[in-house]
Amino acid sequence: MKPLKVALLGCGTVGGAVLRLLDEQAGDLAARIGRPVQVAGVAVRRPDRHPEVPADLLTTDALGLVARDDVDLVVEVIGGIEPARSLILAAVEAGKSVVSANKALLAEDGVALHAAAAKAGVDLYYEASVAGAIPLLRPLRESLAGDQIRRVVGIVNGTTNYILSRMAETGAGFSEALAEATELGYAEADPTADVDGFDAAAKAAILASLSFHSAVTAADVHREGISAVSATDVARAAEIGCTVKLLAICERVAGEDGDTVAVRVHPAMIPTSHPLAAVGGAFNAVFVEAEAAGQLMFYGQGAGGEPTASAVLGDLVAVARNRVAGAAGAGPTAYADLPTRPIAETPTRYHVSLDVADVPGVLATVATAFAEHGVSIATVRQDGHGDAATLVIVTHSAPDAALSSTIAALRELPAVRGVTSVLRVEGLS
Repeated sequence: MKPLKVALLGCGTVGGAVLRLLDEQAGDLAARIGRPVQVAGVAVRRPDRHPEVPADLLTTDALGLVARDDVDLVVEVIGGIEPARSLILAAVEAGKSVVSANKALLAEDGVALHAAAAKAGVDLYYEASVAGAIPLLRPLRESLAGDQIRRVVGIVNGTTNYILSRMAETGAGFSEALAEATELGYAEADPTADVDGFDAAAKAAILASLSFHSAVTAADVHREGISAVSATDVARAAEIGCTVKLLAICERVAGEDGDTVAVRVHPAMIPTSHPLAAVGGAFNAVFVEAEAAGQLMFYGQGAGGEPTASAVLGDLVAVARNRVAGAAGAGPTAYADLPTRPIAETPTRYHVSLDVADVPGVLATVATAFAEHGVSIATVRQDGHGDAATLVIVTHSAPDAALSSTIAALRELPAVRGVTSVLRVEGLS
C-alpha cells in the first residue's frame, strides 16, 4: 500500500518524541490507519543540532517541505505565531490536513485557520495544544456535542501548579518555589509565559471556544499570574480549608439580555474537598460541568515530550484515517456567537486580609465600605491584637467591579493600615 507521507515541522522536545514514536510504532499505526505512515521530511532551523535524525530527512526549507506533492499530512510543533501560521495556511490551502500543538496561534487566530481548513476540505486537529496527553478537546468537541456545557474549570499549567503545590507543602515563598521548579526543569529559564498566566490564558480561550461554540481569543481572557501569591496567602487558605491554584475558568453566564461567556485566568482559593485541590505537582486537570452529563473530570500529564507526542499521534491517526476515507472530520462550530463578558461584570468572590487598627468601631467601618459598594460579607474574623490586628473577610458573590472598588475604598480608610492580601475564591457554596 502506498504510504501516507508526513511533514514534521519542528524537532524539539515534542517533535523529537513524535519522530521516535512514529518509528517505534510504525506497524501498529499502519494497522490502525489502514496504510503505512512515513516521514517525508523534518524542517528545523539548525540541522547540525539534530544528529539523531537521518540527514536525508532534515531540511531548513519548511515551506518547500509543506509544498511537496508527495506530502499528505503536516505536523506542526514549532510553536509561536510565525512562521507557524503561514506554514499551516500553506498546508491547508494545498489540501493537506494539519496536526498542531500550537496553543498560542490557535488562541489568537483559530477562527481564520478553521475557516481555511473548512474551505479546503481538510482537517485541523490540535488535541496537544491543551493539557498535553489528557484527552480533552475531542470530548468537548465530539463526545459532548449533544449536551450544553455550562462551566469548565481547570489547572492547565504544570509549572504554576508545581510552584503552588510546593508553597502549600513546605511553606516556601513564591521565589523559593520558582527556583526549585527551575532547577528541576519544570520552569523555563524565562518563566514569564507560565507564572504570568499567558500560557493558561491561551488554553482557556481554546477551551471556551469549543465548549460554548463561540469565537474566543486570548485577548478576551482576563489574566492574572501567581507572582503576587505569598506564603501568607497560602497559609490563610489552609486556615479556611482551602488551597491556592491557578485556575482557567470558562463560564456560560445567563443574563437578562441573553447568555454571555466569561473567561478568566487567575489564582484562587478552592476548598480542599474539591477534586481540583488534590491535583499536585506538574499535573493538569480539567473539571467540566454539563447540563445532562453532569460533572466530569479529566486528569493526567499536562506537558512533556512523550505525553504531548501521545496527543499529537492520536490526532495524526484520526486525520490519517479521514484521509484514507477521502473525507474530513467535523470541525468546531461557532454558531452560538456568544459575546464575552468583561471581568468587571463577572460575578466572583473575594478573600481579603486587612491590617487594621485595633480600635472600637473598626469592623463597623470596614463593613460599611463593603455595603456602600453592594458587596455582602459571608464571614469575618479578627486575628491578633494591637499592632498585629488583622481582619480576614470572605465575601459573597458580586460583580468583580464592585469588589475592586471596595478594595480601593478600603485602602483609603484611616482605620485600615494596609490591604495585605486579595484573592478570589471559587467552589464555596
